[in-house]
Formats: sequence, C-alpha cells, structure tokens
Amino acid sequence: MSETTIPVETPNAPSSSDEVLIQVNDLSKIYELGHTEVRALNGVSMTIRKNEYVSIMGPSGSGKSTLMNLIGCLDSPSQGEYFLDGVNVAHMTDDELAAVRNRKIGFVFQTFNLLPKSTALRNVELPLIYNGGIQKNQRKALAEGALKRVGLESRMLHKPNELSGGQRQRVAVARALVNNPAIILADEPTGNLDSKTGQEIMALFDELQQAGNTIILVTHEEDIALHAHRTIRLLDGKIASDEKTGNH
Repeated sequence: MSETTIPVETPNAPSSSDEVLIQVNDLSKIYELGHTEVRALNGVSMTIRKNEYVSIMGPSGSGKSTLMNLIGCLDSPSQGEYFLDGVNVAHMTDDELAAVRNRKIGFVFQTFNLLPKSTALRNVELPLIYNGGIQKNQRKALAEGALKRVGLESRMLHKPNELSGGQRQRVAVARALVNNPAIILADEPTGNLDSKTGQEIMALFDELQQAGNTIILVTHEEDIALHAHRTIRLLDGKIASDEKTGNH
C-alpha cells in the first residue's frame, strides 16, 4: 500500500464533491465481561464525506470512544461493515491496517502522547519513520513544514517539558498532519487545556478543515462541538441524533 507523501505545507484543496470517505453500516461492538455481554455499540450507521467537520458527543458509556477506535482502525467491530475510502476495512490484512493508521488517519489525543525525551521535531518525524521509504532529510523537511503549519517554527528543538500544554497539543496536531492523512481523529483534544488555549487549538482545527482536511472530533463540551458543522450524539451505543450545528 505505497502512497506518495504530499508536503504538509501545501494544504489539501477543499473537496468540491460529495465524495463519501467513511461509510458505516449497522456497526456493533460487543465485549464479554465474564458471563455478561456488553454492547458498547449497537447498530450504528452513518456516512461522513470528504472535508466534513463532525463532532461526536454523548455521556460516559455512550459508545463514542468505541466508535472512534473503530473509525481509526484501532479495533474491529463485532458486527456490521466499515468502508474507508470505498474499501471494506474487514478485508484488510494487519499490515494494510497498520498502513491505514499511519498514512490515512492522523490521531490527536487528550494526553498528547509525546515522547518526553525527544524534541518536537523528532516527535513529529516518528510517523514518517514508520511510513518507510522516506529519506532522513525529507523526513526532517516534512516535520519542519508540519510544525510551521501549526505555528511552532521557533519551538522545534524543544522537548515536551519545555513547552506549554497548548504547544504540546500543537506538536501532536503537527504529528497527525505530517503524513497528509485523509482524516484527523481528535479525542477530547482540549480536555487537558485551559479554556483560552483550548479555543486556540480549536481555531487551528477550523483552519485545517478550511484547508481541506476531514476532521472527526470526540468531545463532551458543547462549545467545542459547535466548531464542527455537524454533531452526532450517541446514547446507549446508538445514534440519538445527527444534526448540523446552528452556527453553520
């Protein structure tokens, strides 16, 4: 599954079509806890198109993290189908799934997940190392471009403990962008940030969506969800509502 890596400093052109990127049909996830069967997801169906900006909300236990893990190819469904860019994920080999996670999906987590002893530049380079086939000088140039894109050109050689929370999350966003993924999955990306810094990070996501990225955001905060153009609310493993936000 080789792909040509596009320099991150050149944004994707916004999609002018209604091309489907994600198609989920009757998706369920069942966990066995002793003799008890827990349905974390129960028959979820939805479509997400290229360049959409979608927030996923719901109370604790509603299934939103489970859905995010399935969309991110971090877990497999118990039932149902998931088509990513027209390909049935269930038919992919482990190597193909690993390549999808590395090249098609950029992950941003609440806890940043940065290597503490590595510089910002090195942290952003990591997905390119796993990508393979990219020369060291090209990796460095791509990582620098991603950090410039999130406004951290003056902090490239700083380690995480030398950065503020907002700067660390910007490094995490740059890492998610560096392979020019089709999808950015953000799981509570402002959860560990103060409100002002959180809004700065959300402004960055707004810019990324306007540049052509497809963004799927899990959050429990209503004001954060309003940045998205569409909100899917889960309850008891099912979609309770799927509506456009009032601001768009």
